[in-house]
Amino acid sequence: MFSPKTFSFLLLPTFLLIASTFFSFSHGASQVHHLRAIQSPGRIDEGKYGVIGVVSWGVKRSVLEGKNGGNSSLILAAERTHRKDPLNDFKYYTGGWNISEEHYISSVAFTAAPLFLIAAIWFAGFGLCLLFMCFCFCCCRRRPYGYSQTAYALSIILLSLFTIAAIVGCVVLYLGQGKFHNSTADTLDYVVSKADTTVENLRNVSDYLAAAKQVGVEQIFLPPDVQRNIDQVETNINSSATTLEFKTKQNRKDIKKGLDAVRLALIIIAAVMLLLALLGFLFSILGMQCLVYILVIIGWILVAATFILCGVFLVLHNVVGDTCVSMNEWVQNPTAHTALDDILPCLDNATAQETLSQSKDVTYQLVGVVNGIITNVSNANIPPGAGLFYYNQSGPLVPVLCNPFNADKTDRKCAAGEVEFGNASQVWRNYVCQVSSNNICTTVGRLTPNMYNQMTAAVNVSYGLNRYGSFLTDLLDCTFVRDTFTVIYDDHCPDLRQYSKWIYIGLAMISAAVMLSLIFWVLYARERRHRKYTKLVDARSIQDPFEAKRPQ
Repeated sequence: MFSPKTFSFLLLPTFLLIASTFFSFSHGASQVHHLRAIQSPGRIDEGKYGVIGVVSWGVKRSVLEGKNGGNSSLILAAERTHRKDPLNDFKYYTGGWNISEEHYISSVAFTAAPLFLIAAIWFAGFGLCLLFMCFCFCCCRRRPYGYSQTAYALSIILLSLFTIAAIVGCVVLYLGQGKFHNSTADTLDYVVSKADTTVENLRNVSDYLAAAKQVGVEQIFLPPDVQRNIDQVETNINSSATTLEFKTKQNRKDIKKGLDAVRLALIIIAAVMLLLALLGFLFSILGMQCLVYILVIIGWILVAATFILCGVFLVLHNVVGDTCVSMNEWVQNPTAHTALDDILPCLDNATAQETLSQSKDVTYQLVGVVNGIITNVSNANIPPGAGLFYYNQSGPLVPVLCNPFNADKTDRKCAAGEVEFGNASQVWRNYVCQVSSNNICTTVGRLTPNMYNQMTAAVNVSYGLNRYGSFLTDLLDCTFVRDTFTVIYDDHCPDLRQYSKWIYIGLAMISAAVMLSLIFWVLYARERRHRKYTKLVDARSIQDPFEAKRPQ
């Protein structure tokens, strides 16, 4: 039976290692809590950021039925994983999908027990038969007598059919491994693209964080405590982005290497078994008994190995199916405690809401800085000689910036006359005056070019903060994971399950067909030898009837 380490290795081309590409890059739970102080996310394309975020490896959670401390627990793929567990006296396993549970591993590995048993019986049984045949040939050698034309014809017909079946099995295996490799590679590329998008977006967040610290209009900046929070969060996000980028590249390289190795091994198996079947058929027809017996020895070992490999891919097929069902059930119940918590612990809603609240607060403050300058400086009729805030501003009043939040961080609709983030810079350009060398307006206008640039920079950062509010919520309440799992379940799981099935069916066809071909190689060789001897005896009887009847 497989150990957990061995079984995990077999899952290289599946979701479990693929998931590690983007689920294992955080530096700990404390780093996630630093995000509560986040102050400035950045740009992101609207409706296109189904991205992966900063999460941490969590403490393993138990998977229990019923209630546990007030939080419900969910048994993933309970019906599908209801299998006999050889490690528990062959009782039915009821723990659901859990790759870290040895009883799950043993129960799913037990599904291939018939194939492993066939491999063992074949290897031992046919080996004993070969020894017995060798013993009889060496110690009890007798001249062959008798010949049945029906047995001869039947043996050659069945040998031909089994050879054709072996060819068909090789074709199924070859096509299946190609499609399985492509499907797995597509799944990997999808996940890696998510990780790459996340790295890019985290870099954008870092850039906006750096810009937020410099945002100021007429020497009015964010409070020092807010800037300190930005420094802390910027460090954490840069570290997370770097770790994610490194792990993505490393895991992609390792997984691709594993996929290529599996593909090469299956191609070699298909080619070798096809060659074995064809050569065995050819040598049998031509009567090359010595070569036939050599192929029988080789095929005896290869058939046993192929049955074992068939069982391994049957287990892999079942694990793929279990994982797909588990992901779909987790999507339907994302707040329940499940075995997926070992791979992906999601933060609670309170943490997500607090992070979003902090983001809203910074957006509110930035808009307040801009509107304070507009109201108290740009739109004020300050008399000459009043100091730094006089620059000969005049003309129509500058519209204030729409603040998307109230002071209590609830959503707010824009009032009449307010400009939104999307068009603020275009609207304010109409209120820019021309200035002299000492920054005094020489034309009608209430904004100097320098003020306009500062206000536009503040709007860009505010816009980024506002847009990343939804991103942070999705990041922390696992919406991004639900979206990713949904895409994998809908678009990738059907092909993975179908083509992994093709592989083990192809291996089963090859194993069974070559196994029976081996038997009929021996039987046909015997019938051919008997036929040849019978014809020789008949020919002698025609020439010398008395010699043919003479006792031997």
